[in-house]
Amino acid sequence: MKKNKKNPLYESFGYAFEGIWTGIRKERNMKIHCLAMVLVTAAGLFFGISAVQWCICLLLFGLIAALELVNTAVEAVVDLVTEERKPLAKIAKDTAAGAVLFAAIMSVIIGCIIFLPYLLKLFGIM
Repeated sequence: MKKNKKNPLYESFGYAFEGIWTGIRKERNMKIHCLAMVLVTAAGLFFGISAVQWCICLLLFGLIAALELVNTAVEAVVDLVTEERKPLAKIAKDTAAGAVLFAAIMSVIIGCIIFLPYLLKLFGIM
């Protein structure tokens, strides 16, 4: 009986990075999320947010990007399995997309909680 040989660890990381870059290159929504990450990072540097606030932003960046990659994977697998419109395929795709949207909405709310006080102070409102 032939024993399954695992790829070296560096190859596994290579495949993972390839998946990230594929998601960024080919998925419109991932590009939007990356732009949002750049803008939030710029705002964080400009306002000098705290270490805890940076950790929250980084955690949210990772959550959104990871969910978007999983959503892309779910869509690809569903498309691979069937080209027909099936109710279960729709549920799989819609719920995966919904997970990304839900996390993105929560991230925007958290972003407002973090950045609104800085913006209000900048404009002399607070």
